Amino acid sequence: MRIIPLKNDSQELRLFESRIWVAAVLGTLLVSGLLARLGYLQIVKHRYYATLAQDNRVSPVPIAPARGLILDRNGVVLADDFPVFTLQVTPDRVPNMDRLLAKLRPLVALNAQDIRGFRRRLAQHKPFQSVTLRAHLSEAEAARVAVNLTRLSGATLHAQLRRYYPLGGLATAAIGYVSRITQAELHGHDAERYVGYRDIGQMGVEKSYQKDLMGRIGYKDVEMDARGRPVKVLKRILPHAGHNLYLNIDAQMQAIGEQMLNNRPGTVVALNPRTGAVLTFISSPIYDPNPFVEGIREKAYKALATNPDGPLDNRALNGLYPPGSTIKPFYAYAALQTRWFHPHKHITCPGYYHLPHSAHLFHCWKPLGMGRVDLKEAIEQSCDVYFYRLAFKQGINRMTRYLTDFGFGHRTGIDLPGEYRGLVPTKAWIKASGRPWYPGQTVITGIGQGPLLVTPLQLADAVAAIANHGIRMRPEVVRGIVNPVTHRVRFRKPHAYPAVPRHRKNSLKRLIRDMTQVVEGPHGTARGIAYGLPYKVAGKTGTAQLWSAAPGFKGKHIRSDALFIAFAPVSHPRIAIAVVVEHAGFGALAAAPIARALMNFYLLGHVHARPQNQLRPQIAQARISP
Repeated sequence: MRIIPLKNDSQELRLFESRIWVAAVLGTLLVSGLLARLGYLQIVKHRYYATLAQDNRVSPVPIAPARGLILDRNGVVLADDFPVFTLQVTPDRVPNMDRLLAKLRPLVALNAQDIRGFRRRLAQHKPFQSVTLRAHLSEAEAARVAVNLTRLSGATLHAQLRRYYPLGGLATAAIGYVSRITQAELHGHDAERYVGYRDIGQMGVEKSYQKDLMGRIGYKDVEMDARGRPVKVLKRILPHAGHNLYLNIDAQMQAIGEQMLNNRPGTVVALNPRTGAVLTFISSPIYDPNPFVEGIREKAYKALATNPDGPLDNRALNGLYPPGSTIKPFYAYAALQTRWFHPHKHITCPGYYHLPHSAHLFHCWKPLGMGRVDLKEAIEQSCDVYFYRLAFKQGINRMTRYLTDFGFGHRTGIDLPGEYRGLVPTKAWIKASGRPWYPGQTVITGIGQGPLLVTPLQLADAVAAIANHGIRMRPEVVRGIVNPVTHRVRFRKPHAYPAVPRHRKNSLKRLIRDMTQVVEGPHGTARGIAYGLPYKVAGKTGTAQLWSAAPGFKGKHIRSDALFIAFAPVSHPRIAIAVVVEHAGFGALAAAPIARALMNFYLLGHVHARPQNQLRPQIAQARISP
C-alpha cells in the first residue's frame, strides 16, 4: 500500500515567502505614503499650519484710536475725547463674588440696578471673560478703586475714550454727533475697517468727515492659554489718532445768535461771500448731543422727538420755507436783464392788484397802498403790487430760470450730509405735477408765496452771490484738516460756481443800491437797524404768510414767519446772512435785529455798533494753529 504525504513543505515555504514579499511591498508602500504625507505637511504646508497653530495660541486685540477734535476758527474746542473709567470683574479670578461686591460698595456707588445688570451679564459670559460692573466712574471713584486694587482680586479698572461736546448744544446743526455703531450701519461701510471702533458720526461734520476723524486702528497680539485666558502681550502696534477739524464757524458768534433766538424755532446762516466760509450755522431750538453718544434713554428721546418746536430738525439745512418778500430782489434782477423793463418807470399802488378780466384782488401788505413807486421804492418799501405786476409780465418760466441760476431748487454743495433741494415751480415741475398752472399762481409766486420753498442756506447763498458780483461760492463748514502728529494743515479750497447770467451792464450795482435803501432809506422796511452803524448794509425783509397749522400741531398760535437777508459792508462785503424766525411776524422787527448783532460782532468785534475808523480785521485771515 502506497503512502501519500499530508503536506508539502517546499510548496508551503514558497507560498509563505511570496506572502512575506507581498506584505513587505505593501508595508513599504504604506510607509512611503506616510513619509510622503508627513513631508508634504512639514515642508510644503509648513507655513499654513504654523499660522493656524499661531492663531490658536495668539489672539489679535484691536486698540481704538482717539477720534479727531473739532474746533472753531479760533481754536475753541467743540468736540473732544475724554477718558471714561470702567470697573470690570473677571469671575474665575474672584474667590468670593459676594465678598468682592461688599468691598467695592464703600468705594463706588452701586445700586440694585447695577447689581442686577451685573448678575445678568455674568450669566451671559464665560468665567474667564471680564464683565462690566460699573461704567462712567467719577475721578474720585476711580482713584479709590485704583488705590485698593491689590485687595480686590478679579477687579480691574479700564480707561476708555468717549466723545464729549463741552459746549453742549452749541453748533450741533453743523457739528452733529456720534453714537454707537450698529450692524445695520456696518453694511453701508467697509466692515473690516471698522473692527474695534465703537462710535460713528451720525450727523453734521461728524458724519461727512468720518474717515478723517476716525483715525487708524491699532492692535496687540495677546498670548492665550488653553482655556482662552490672556497670558501676556507679545506685540503692540499703536493706533493713529484721527485728524482734527478746524471749522469756519466762530463759536462766540454762534453763541450770540443762539442766545438771541432764545430757543424760538428759527435759523441763522452767515457766509463769507468771497470764500463761501460758513461763519454761523444755527438751528433753533438747540439740544444737547452728549446723551446720544452713550445711547439716549427712550423717554428723553421721545421728549425731543415729540416736541412741537422740533429741536431735532436741522432747519438751516432742511427747513423749507416760503421766502416771502426776500425773493423780490432776485425777480428784480431777472427783470433788469431785459430791454423792456425800465426801473425808473413809476406805477401806482392802490393797495391791491387784479389780473386782466378778473375780479379777484391780490392785496398789498399796506392796505391803503403806496402811491407812485418805481423799482427802488418798491424794493425799499417792499411793495407787493409792483411785484405782482412784474411777475405777471415776466411769466413763471423766466422767473424760475433766474431763481435756479441763483441756486434755488438745487443743493448748494455744502460739506454737510442730508441737504434739501427746496422747491422751485419750474416748467418741468409743473408738467410733472399733472395740474394746470394758473396766472394767479404766478402772481403770488412773485412775492415769495405759493409753491415756492427755499432753505435758509439757499437764501444766504443767493444773497452772498449778489454781494460777490453774481458769483456763487460753495459753502464750506470745515476750514482745514490738521494731522495731529505732523501738524500739517490741509485747507479746503474755495470753489466758485458759474456766474449768474448778466445781460445788462450795471444791473447788479443798481440792485445793490436799491437793497441798500431797505436799511438806509427814509422809508426802508429795515431802517430801524441802521442807527449808529459805521458801515452800510444792503438787505431785504420778508414776511411769509402761513395759512394754517400742520396736522397735529400743538404749539403756539400760528403767525407769519419773519425773514431777513443782508450783506455788509456794501462797498466790500465780508458777511452775507439769512435769518428766519418762525411765527414771529414782521421780518424787520424779529429777524433784522439778529442779523445786525451778528454783523456787528463779525465786523466790529462787538454786538452793539460803535463808530470806529476801522472795522474789525477780517476773521477769515485768522491763523489755524495746531
